[in-house]
Amino acid sequence: MPAESFSERDLQILEHIENNPDATQSTLAEHLGVAVGTVNFVVRRMIEKGYIRVKRLERKRLKYMVTPQGVTIRAKLAVISIGYSMRLYRETRDEAKRLVNKVRQKGFDQIVIRGEGELADVVRLTCIEYGVQVMKFGKINQPLPVIIIDGVSLYLDLN
Repeated sequence: MPAESFSERDLQILEHIENNPDATQSTLAEHLGVAVGTVNFVVRRMIEKGYIRVKRLERKRLKYMVTPQGVTIRAKLAVISIGYSMRLYRETRDEAKRLVNKVRQKGFDQIVIRGEGELADVVRLTCIEYGVQVMKFGKINQPLPVIIIDGVSLYLDLN
């Protein structure tokens, strides 16, 4: 199975098993924030493909081990994930530049960012680079443009 058909969840499962030799399906599910049934499905698929080996320790206790094939696919998945992250960063940065330039063209030198996380950080740094002050919602005395972060998309609300 090519690495492209795997998901970020597959990568996380392989990494978690590799880093936590005592991992169980329950701890994997908790770590990933998914149902145990979802982990069971993914782990069974990986066992069938030869990426994970399972050893019975006790009647109800299993030990999962990443095989050499699994290590290879994990490395490929990591490279794909890094590539995706870099592409998302570049696209977010380009869109943030475009929106901040639009804000500047409208005569504003202050802005509000609605959203949290890494994309908000990219937008915030772009604003600083372009000399646009980022204001907090509670400290606004006038209508200001708002860059809204929705998932991986950015939108500009000029009020």
